[in-house]
This record gives sequence, C-alpha cells and structure tokens, in this order.
Amino acid sequence: MSIIKKRNIIICLLALLILPIFFSGSVVYAEEKVLNLATASEPPTVDPALATDTTSGSVIDNVFETLTKVNKEGEIIPGAAASWEVSEDGTTYTFHLQPEGKWSNGEPVTAKDFEYSWKRLLNPDTGSQRGNLYYVIKGAKAYHEEDGSLEEVGIKAVDDHTLEITLVAPAAYFLEQVSHYAFAPVYQSAVEGNDAWAAEAGEDFVTNGPFVLSEWNHQADYTLTPNEHYWDRDKVKLDKVNVQIVESETTANTAFQAGDFDYIGAPYSTVATDFIQLYKDQDQLNVEPISSIYWYKVNTTDPIMQNVNIRKALASAIDRKQLVEQVTKGEQEPATGIVPSTVKGFEEPRNYFKDNDPEAAKEFLQKGLEELDMKSPEELTIALSINTSEDHSAIAQFIQQEWADVLGVNVTIDNSEWQVYLDKVNILDYQVARLGWAGDYNDAFNFLDMYRTKDTPNNQTGWGNDEFTRLMEEASAELDEDKRTQLLLDAEAVMMNDMPVIPIYYYTHLSVQQPRVKNIGPDKVGRINLKEVTVED
Repeated sequence: MSIIKKRNIIICLLALLILPIFFSGSVVYAEEKVLNLATASEPPTVDPALATDTTSGSVIDNVFETLTKVNKEGEIIPGAAASWEVSEDGTTYTFHLQPEGKWSNGEPVTAKDFEYSWKRLLNPDTGSQRGNLYYVIKGAKAYHEEDGSLEEVGIKAVDDHTLEITLVAPAAYFLEQVSHYAFAPVYQSAVEGNDAWAAEAGEDFVTNGPFVLSEWNHQADYTLTPNEHYWDRDKVKLDKVNVQIVESETTANTAFQAGDFDYIGAPYSTVATDFIQLYKDQDQLNVEPISSIYWYKVNTTDPIMQNVNIRKALASAIDRKQLVEQVTKGEQEPATGIVPSTVKGFEEPRNYFKDNDPEAAKEFLQKGLEELDMKSPEELTIALSINTSEDHSAIAQFIQQEWADVLGVNVTIDNSEWQVYLDKVNILDYQVARLGWAGDYNDAFNFLDMYRTKDTPNNQTGWGNDEFTRLMEEASAELDEDKRTQLLLDAEAVMMNDMPVIPIYYYTHLSVQQPRVKNIGPDKVGRINLKEVTVED
C-alpha cells in the first residue's frame, strides 16, 4: 500500500470520528414512546363476543374499534363509523364507515364485517353472554334465544361502507351502547373454522383498532404496538405498551413507586388500599366517580340462600360507611341500591334498606332461621367466595367479622384465580360471591337488565321475578324518558325487596400516574383509550 493511499485512509477515518462532533447538535434520535402497565390477571379471552370482564375488555377496547367511541366528557365521537343518521321515529340507524378503515393485515373493513360479527355474537352456538346488549335490535332477542330466524334480525350491510340497524323501539342510549367492545367487528376469515383464533398474539390475530396484540406470553405479559394500517394512525403516539401480569396489588404499587410502571388504576390494576394515604400525601391520587358497583351476588338456588330473610339479614348487617372509611379508603359511596348515583334519574338515594341496621338484620335472621328449621345462628355457616386479590380479601374479612358480630353466624372465605372463579360463579357453584359491574353504557338499564330472567346472561344468581320481568319489558318499549325512568326505579325496588344481589358500594376510579404520562384518564364507565395517551421524554 502506498503512503498516499494510507494517508487518505487515515484522513477518511478521522473524518468519520469527527463527524458526530459537528452534527451532534442537529441530529435527534427519537426515543421510543413506551407505556408500562401492570394488570392483575391474564385476560380470560380477547374475543369480543365472549369477553365479560374488564381485564379482557382493556385489551379488546384498544385492539378493536367499534362504530362509535365515548370521550372522557361522555360525548359520542366517531370510531369505525365516520358518521351516522337516525330516522325520525328513532328506530333506524344508518352508519357510514371510515373510508380508509382497514384491518391490521391491510384489508378494508366493510359493513359486511360488522353484519357478520354482530350476527355471530347473537348465534346461540357462539355461547356469548353479551346477547342481551343486542336485544334492542329487531329480531335479536328471538334469534339469540333460538325462537327466531337470522333473516329477521335488523342488521344489514347496505353496501361496503353502509350499515343499517333497525331497532325494536327508540333507544336514546344506542349510540353509546355500540361503543361497547361486544359490538366490535371480527375478521371472518380468521374466525371461521378456528376456535383458537383469539388464543395467541401475532399476525393471525387480525384486528381493526389503533393497536395490535403483537406479543402474548401467557400468565406473564403482553405487548401492544400500533396498527400500521389503522385509518387514524397519525393520532397514535405510543410506540409500545408493555403490560405485565402482577397478581399482587402491593407488588404492583411498590413497582410504581420505583418507576417501573407508568400508571396504576382500573381497568388494568388497583390502587392498593395501603398506598392510598401515601399517594394522597404525595398529591398523586386521582379520584373520579364512575358508573360501577361492587356487589355480593347470592346463589338463590342454594338451600340456605334461597331464603329471602337470610339474604336481607346479610345485607342489613353490613356497615358500608365504616367499610369505605376504614378498609377501601377510596371515597366510594355506600350502596343501598343497584344503580349507581352517577346514572341520570338515579342521583338521589333510594334507601331500599338502611345501611348498618343491626336490629333489622337480627329480625330478618330470626325469621330465616325459623323458616329453615334452625334453632340458633351457630347452626348457620355461610361460604363467601372471592377471586384472589388483597383488596377483595380485606373487604371479605371486614364483612365476615360484621356477619359474625351482628348475626352470630359462621362465615368461611374461599378464593380462586380469576378464570376459575368466573367458571364457578357461572355454574352457581357458590353461596355468596364477590363481583362488580362496570357500566357498559351509562344507563340504568345496563345494571338491571342482566336480571330480567333467571337465565339472562350475567344473572349468575338463579333469581327471577315475574313482576321484575314485566317492568323491564315495559321499560324496553317506553318512549317517554320520565316514564321509562320510573319503570326502572320500580324494577330496582322489586329486586331489592328480593335481595338476590347485596349492593356494597359504588366505585370511584382511583389512579396514579407518572408525571410524564398524559391523557390516560378513564371515560364515564372506566375505559381507557390508549390512542389518546402520550408519554413525554
């Protein structure tokens, strides 16, 4: 090699070394925008037709997109539908899809996709527990309950971008209702002939929302990344959402304190009770009322729990005010009715029974024991079931002590992992079971209609009442808003007189977030739209 060539090589190498010095002030390497979350359990399913819980919903809401969305102010905004019209009589809705709407594989989203998906959910063979959400649609109830034909269902794709829905009667809440994940479309080619289509992440799990489920390590974690074919891709600011499954609330909250997680709060995780005061002291705690209730369902087919006086005794013996002040500590509202006070027409206390009424509780208990041929409370043992959770356990222990102190009955507590627990509750393998309900849409109907009959999906109590059924049927058809509200109030009163469900408290949405995280607040029913979330450097 000549000296000249060698010198030229050295000069080139020096130039490469010097280059970053001159350009370091102008070249910007963008950091990946990553949101790190904790969730308490594995999503039982990510099939929109089969999901019934908020853990599953938190995934589905962000990888699928429904026709409409609801913003934090409660306003209906476009989703997969760019616009819509409603007929003068309020029974026909015509949705016009986003012209650039695409599946995550690049194929266009069509009205036929929605028609197929909605009718699939209603098909009795699908086994969906969400069919009752569709009963406002003409022919949906009859088809879902195997009394009608598919051809009579009022769901019709007029053309590729136009979907026409015919209702049984006007429903003021319908535009909000179709924002629920049960109304999300699924990709027909992926679903048909493949029962496991939603069992794994990857390209075969085709979705139409702002994110895709790109990785899923079962019982450990999952990852969401932007859907590059999403019609509104420019609005998605996150590059990745890492969600780690952390069963222990204490562990998750401790990790948040260490900066490992960016947000703690529903629908992903829980602000642990032991951390609430710390977060308040640090001015980090966000508290918002939402349309959700914490309740104890009662198996009314059980030989003991079929006795209404025993159920009323249990309800009256709980000091809810003390529970929320000393145990949950999240400014929750003690509940003495089924419908949360955030729902229009139900803002005022209904007081179907008195909170913390030991005298009434003892009277109900005595009547119940006589009817059951029992001589003393010591003969009565009640099994209280919960899913594995530190907070649910603390609440159960408080109520266990209340029932023991006030009523003198024996109470055992058993807990199960979430999916196992749901399976047990669904087959009525329990006596008293902890559950909650986050409103699918902000209307009293959503909290009451699951009990319309004993076989209605999500009833889970075995309870039915002809008068309650009649009132719900009348409310379904009533066009006058005030009359409809009164019918629903009357239905709630009937239900509380039978007490198949013991209301405990109305939720507040408690959350904390790292300062760099913006726009992660929930909507009125507790959903988080990750499309709106940003993280700052």
